[in-house]
Amino acid sequence: MSRIDVRKTYKLYIGGAFPRSESGRSYVVNDAKGKLLANAAQASRKDARDAVVAARAAFGGWSGRTAYNRAQVVYRIAEVLEGRREQFEAEIRASEGVSAAKAKTAVDAAVDRLVWYAGWADKITQVVGNANPVAGPYFNLSTPEPSGVIAVVAPRDPLLGLVSVVAPLIITGNTVVVIASEDHPLTAITLGEVMATSDLPGGVVNVLTGSQAEIAPWLASHMDVNGIDLTGVEDAELATELEVAAADNLKRVRRPSPGATDDWLAEPGLDRMTQFLETKTVWHPIGV
Repeated sequence: MSRIDVRKTYKLYIGGAFPRSESGRSYVVNDAKGKLLANAAQASRKDARDAVVAARAAFGGWSGRTAYNRAQVVYRIAEVLEGRREQFEAEIRASEGVSAAKAKTAVDAAVDRLVWYAGWADKITQVVGNANPVAGPYFNLSTPEPSGVIAVVAPRDPLLGLVSVVAPLIITGNTVVVIASEDHPLTAITLGEVMATSDLPGGVVNVLTGSQAEIAPWLASHMDVNGIDLTGVEDAELATELEVAAADNLKRVRRPSPGATDDWLAEPGLDRMTQFLETKTVWHPIGV
């Protein structure tokens, strides 16, 4: 007797759980040849709000962990991703239509990127923090701290690009609400499954799928979002609209230069870690 296929249901990833969109909507995701690949949840304004609530609730505990512990968790994500590489390679081949070799390269690079950022967790403070010289009997120390809840519009690259924008934010203690690539959302939800089984506390990363034009404005104007990364916004008019909305509560905004493209296979720098760090300076008297 032939078996019935057990098809995967792609949901959202919010607060460590996998809910369907509260709107009940979904949209069709096609493969590289234009054939039906799956139906993905169409996140709504309410889903975005729930994701921000989850990210804010997780921020205190996550930012309060030691840098070494955050490194352990991110390294664990790399371990689990490595163990599920065949699934990711298959999803990348189906969604992007690339060769098996290119899919393998993308997964290799995503694992390596996670390990790279994990290694920076307990070093970034030493690099960008410092003891400031002052003329007086004081210690003057500057220390970087995470900004808080960061909204991210993920790039089109379904795995390596996503990892490259999310990993530097969480390794420095921020929590994230990410809008997955609208055309290639399925890998992002599978990555959410990896995070859910990697000791990452619920709410540290929240993944929404659907229309960035619908969801992003609500995140940009949300008063409990502290920063927004517009890497995946290709529409210049929408990017400007989001910048204006973010200005209402002085969010930090990362917006690529017009026409700029990211080479995700290139070695990363420190800028994606430092972009959403705040600097706290403390004065302390000497000899008192």
